[in-house]
Amino acid sequence: MSFGFISILLHRNFYYITMLRDPVSRYLSEWKHVQRGATWKTSLHMCDGRSPTPDELPTCYPGDDWSGVSLREFMDCSYNLANNRQVRMLADLSLVGCYNLTFMNESERNTILLQSAKNNLKNMAFFGLTEFQRKTQFLFERTFNLKFISPFTQFNITRASNVEINEGARQRIEDLNFLDMQLYEYAKDLFQQRYHHTKQLEHQRDRQKRREERRLQREHRDHQWPKEDGAAEGTVTEDYNSQVVRW
Repeated sequence: MSFGFISILLHRNFYYITMLRDPVSRYLSEWKHVQRGATWKTSLHMCDGRSPTPDELPTCYPGDDWSGVSLREFMDCSYNLANNRQVRMLADLSLVGCYNLTFMNESERNTILLQSAKNNLKNMAFFGLTEFQRKTQFLFERTFNLKFISPFTQFNITRASNVEINEGARQRIEDLNFLDMQLYEYAKDLFQQRYHHTKQLEHQRDRQKRREERRLQREHRDHQWPKEDGAAEGTVTEDYNSQVVRW
């Protein structure tokens, strides 16, 4: 590797971005994914330089995968990492002792995790919401001065949306993901603020551009009119002098 390439890497700006999803839909989607045989066995879950011990992070199933798991079984596993996944993925786990649940009491741990996730989300250059595809595209393009060749499409029919659950099951999913629910409400509010602020700035720039164009047009007209008047006066004077000579 050349020193020039290393220098480019050292001076390159890196931006953290993420996408958030409605917690209930995200949870159901992960359940269907696991039900089809997906696992995270290769994930190291590194935190503070080490992976969690089996006692800190037990598995929810004894075999190679959790294929065919029912929604009730999926919800009944208390150490299922699907619970509050979005908060855990965004938060600084080292603040709460990583996966060691005995490091502090549960209430304090949850408060710190949620606040850490909110802070990290707020400090990201960009984040989007899957439920607002067009607005997400707008913010991404304006943030990074890029243009997608085609508009984002809002797909409201997903595997999660095809799952029919009763109100009791929905309430339990919300309870299991109570931190994600709070984070998502915060994210929606922050997302809308960023969207409207960016829209307002764009409208201001458009108005300024139109004012500048009108100003340039006026200056152009003002610059032309004296020449036309001067040309007319020259013609009149010339005609008058020619008449004087004739007389």
